[in-house]
Amino acid sequence: MIGKTRKPPEDELALSRDVAPRPKRGPAAPFSFLFPPARPVRPKGGSGELADIREGSPTWTLAHRDSVFRRMLAVADAFSAGVAVTVAILVGGDRPKLGVVAALPLVILASKVAGLYDRDENLIRKATLDEAPALLQMATTYALVVWLVQGVFMEGILGRRQVLALWVFLFVALVVSRAVARRLAVSITEPERVLVLGDADECHELERVFQRSHAINAMVVGRVPLQEEKAGANGGNGHGRHHRPLGTFGELADLMLSQRIDRAVIAAAASPSEQVLDKIRLVKSLGIKVSVLPRLFEVVGSSVDVEDLGGVMLLGLRRYELTTSSRFLKRALDISVSAAALFLLAPVLLAIAIAIKVTSPGPVLFRQRRIGRHGKSFQMLKFRSMYDGADEMKPELHALNEADGLFKIANDPRVTPVGRLLRRVSFDELPQLVNVLRGEMSLVGPRPLVGDEDAQIKGWLRRRLDVIPGMTGVWQVHGSSRIPLREMVKMDYLYRANWSLWLDLKILLRTVPFVLSRRGI
Repeated sequence: MIGKTRKPPEDELALSRDVAPRPKRGPAAPFSFLFPPARPVRPKGGSGELADIREGSPTWTLAHRDSVFRRMLAVADAFSAGVAVTVAILVGGDRPKLGVVAALPLVILASKVAGLYDRDENLIRKATLDEAPALLQMATTYALVVWLVQGVFMEGILGRRQVLALWVFLFVALVVSRAVARRLAVSITEPERVLVLGDADECHELERVFQRSHAINAMVVGRVPLQEEKAGANGGNGHGRHHRPLGTFGELADLMLSQRIDRAVIAAAASPSEQVLDKIRLVKSLGIKVSVLPRLFEVVGSSVDVEDLGGVMLLGLRRYELTTSSRFLKRALDISVSAAALFLLAPVLLAIAIAIKVTSPGPVLFRQRRIGRHGKSFQMLKFRSMYDGADEMKPELHALNEADGLFKIANDPRVTPVGRLLRRVSFDELPQLVNVLRGEMSLVGPRPLVGDEDAQIKGWLRRRLDVIPGMTGVWQVHGSSRIPLREMVKMDYLYRANWSLWLDLKILLRTVPFVLSRRGI
């Protein structure tokens, strides 16, 4: 038992010699005094050598990491509430009282009730923008509660302007401070060690996703096949050579401990449901986090409603077509933002046009036929970033192509010096605001492909063209130059299947820092 001295059994000593060492920690992180080591926990249903959990074991590490994230978020919430309440009081010309401190626990309690401290434990990708709607709702509730009990915090009564200031500042502060808190928590905790229960292709796919996203602090350690594999099996795409099984399912308990696994991702596509349930129960009994990769969601996306019909669980899938009101909202957003952007950026657009004209012969704008909604072509506009006649050189440079299904060259010799600068910050795309105003493109949508690229898209993936193509999209914020064509159009399809106005706003908000960090096209 924990806390008692005992002599380990011989088989446990043998197992401990094979344990993969964890990376050595560096010097103590800033504010580490806020995060004492988490108390070891006992996994549910654990027995034998897995019943006693020591420092460094999977469940101990999980508890410590989750505790760090929860405490960092709680500090961020309290800080946000303190700032927002103080600003609201100062807006009215009043002086804050010491009772302002009493407002801080209220926001922590509200976050706990809303489940905002528990969601990170279940997610691999911890992104603050994903919880922004919940934060907005919490800020609204909090502003109302503070208004009702305001006598504790200040002399007098909060006016409408002060309540509005409290609501706005709290929401903004929560989004910013929680994003900073998560960044800091990631920097002082080790990556999650992930074991894939599935085939080599699924393991390779997850590994690529982990490497591509900066919001994921996880690493794929290896895989264990759900079913017995034939000798020499390499997976459908030949990835088995690089992702050979670490062991069999019968050795799973020992592998979880020896490889210090934090999370198991179960790819349940090819296994009978009862076998999958048994595997999930076993992994959960070891105190390991579980994520399931159901192939169903490659088609329907994440917009599902869970319905309990007296113990029978059903998934309600959203219909694929956008409603008339949804199309109206999307078009209204496109017109208002594109018109405002063209007006505000007019001096910048003029300066770019002059720079292009002065530095290289040829037109200012580059026009290219792209495939739009329902397969109809349109003329997409861009600032010319290449020397005139660059398209004629394309066959000669085909051997330098670095993208799967697309034509992309890292250091394209056809690009002009001004064009290279424009591409670095994606300013060559700004004339597409005219396409948006015309209705040929949207601010957010599927990537508009040229004819030969579009010809490669077959079957249900062509439904991506049911909506207007966009200046940016899911493909942009994941690094379009590094994503194979088939994976890119699958992202477009899922965007279409899960469309909402908030999804468009979220993609727009993520595009700005992505482009400024020079990770864009």
